[in-house]
Amino acid sequence: MSNAEEMKTEDVLRIELEVLKREHRDLDEAIVALQDRSTADQLTIRRLKKQKLVLKDKIARIEDQLTPDIIA
Repeated sequence: MSNAEEMKTEDVLRIELEVLKREHRDLDEAIVALQDRSTADQLTIRRLKKQKLVLKDKIARIEDQLTPDIIA
């Protein structure tokens, strides 16, 4: 892979990472808002938390791709 292609791939990953982080924050805010309501739907909250965990895993995977392995 050429340097230019590698830079493009890295840029795409960084943008995707920011989008996923934003979605993760939005889900967190939605969960808090639902929990604050007295008639909170527990099933919906559980589903949102599961989506949040999936996003967290995706974020970790992309961060691992962007962080080079350091051989000591």
